[in-house]
Amino acid sequence: MDIRIDFSKQNVKFVNIGLYLTVTKAVKAALLYEEFHQPAHISVTFTDNEGIRALNREYRDKDAATDVLSFPQYDFAAGEVPDPEFLCELGDIVISLERAKEQAKEIGHGYKREVAFLAVHSVLHLLGYDHERSEADDEEMCRRQREIISTVHF
Repeated sequence: MDIRIDFSKQNVKFVNIGLYLTVTKAVKAALLYEEFHQPAHISVTFTDNEGIRALNREYRDKDAATDVLSFPQYDFAAGEVPDPEFLCELGDIVISLERAKEQAKEIGHGYKREVAFLAVHSVLHLLGYDHERSEADDEEMCRRQREIISTVHF
C-alpha cells in the first residue's frame, strides 16, 4: 500500500516513535479495510486540548475541545472521486493527545489504542463516512471502527 503520512506537532513537546507507528498502522488498516488502494497522502497533527479547541471553534463554530478533527479533501459521499492517475490528497487529521489520554483513562484501555481508534475514526471521515448524519450512519461507522481496530496490533 502506497500511503504517505506527514506528521506534525502543535502545542505538544514530545511524541515517541511508537505513537507514530501506531497511527501509521491504524491509518493503513482503515484504508485496507475500505479497499482504498490508490496511492494517498494524509497529514496528521498532534495537538493538545487548547489547540484542537481553537480549530473546532474556527472550522466548526464549536467552542469546545474535542478528541479528533477531520478535514477531507474530497466529498466521497457526494460521489466526488480523486483522479487515479495521481497521488490522492485525502486530507488532514488533528488528534488531541491530551483528550486521547483522558478518554483512554475514562474508558479503561490503553493510550495507544485510543490514539489508533481516533486515527481510524478520522480516516473513515476522510473517506466520506459521517456518524452525525443519522443513527444508521452512526451504527455503520461504529461497526467499521470496531472491525478495523481489532486488526491493529499495538
